Amino acid sequence: MWSYTLRRLLATIPTLLAVITVSYLLVHAAPGGPFDSERVVSAAVLANLQAKYHLDQPLWQQYLHYLGNLLQGDLGASFRYADWSVNELVANALPVSLAIGGTALALSFVIGVGLGTAAALRQNSAADYGVMLVGNLGSVVPSFVIGPVMILVFALWLHWLPAGGWDAFAPRFMIMPVALLTLINVATIARVMRGSLIEVLHSNFIRTARAKGLPTRVVVLRHALKPALLPVVSVLSPLAISSITAALVTETVFSLPGLGKLIVNGAGNRDYTLVLGLVVLITLLAVLLNLLVDLAYAALDPKIRYS
Repeated sequence: MWSYTLRRLLATIPTLLAVITVSYLLVHAAPGGPFDSERVVSAAVLANLQAKYHLDQPLWQQYLHYLGNLLQGDLGASFRYADWSVNELVANALPVSLAIGGTALALSFVIGVGLGTAAALRQNSAADYGVMLVGNLGSVVPSFVIGPVMILVFALWLHWLPAGGWDAFAPRFMIMPVALLTLINVATIARVMRGSLIEVLHSNFIRTARAKGLPTRVVVLRHALKPALLPVVSVLSPLAISSITAALVTETVFSLPGLGKLIVNGAGNRDYTLVLGLVVLITLLAVLLNLLVDLAYAALDPKIRYS
């Protein structure tokens, strides 16, 4: 297990290098620049700005300079946020996205597995149809529609919650963003869990367990749940990435100062270092989460072993 984990971590190095290289070239190939604005600056000021951020050098030299700083853990200085480094911007925004996304993902897993299990055990019943309805609505209706509707109902009509903003992790500002992401994730997890559990319940080893006279609760919890969770675990990694970045739309709708807002602002401002820093961060998270998913597979399925 440890050797497999080490090999996977070493394999992330060429993956990260490839992602950084491609992203670097794409960002610099995009039209416009970080200092293009409605207010035209003089040629001297523009030259000083380009020299400060090494933009006056050939592209390959800029790339090597960026890699050198990256190896030291320095994501660079932001081009558009004066006196702020990308490290500081990420350090301020990441806890917000982790709080919203992490809470939503944990709730989604518990609720989604519960609803999917209930639907599978009562196949073609009213409960099953209700779960599938929620799943389809969460998958079909986009977040930029659900979010404003929630604001309209709970903030403007009922006055229960604030319409948006952030106040040092105050629960009342987190409820609606977490609820929106939970609804979207539950829609996926519940459908996957339902289909997986139905398939497992028709397996030969489940028929054997029932033939021994074991009650349904024991059959489901002891024998069927673990193999049924394998497909659910496989979708947790992309859902986690979406939740950690707080689904760009969600952060925009509720005015959250998280990673999603930084991505949008960085792309709009042509802030090269900010965009690249966020790409590196999200790639690292994706690789680590995929590794955790692989290790979880081994814990759930005794037939899977990593040598």
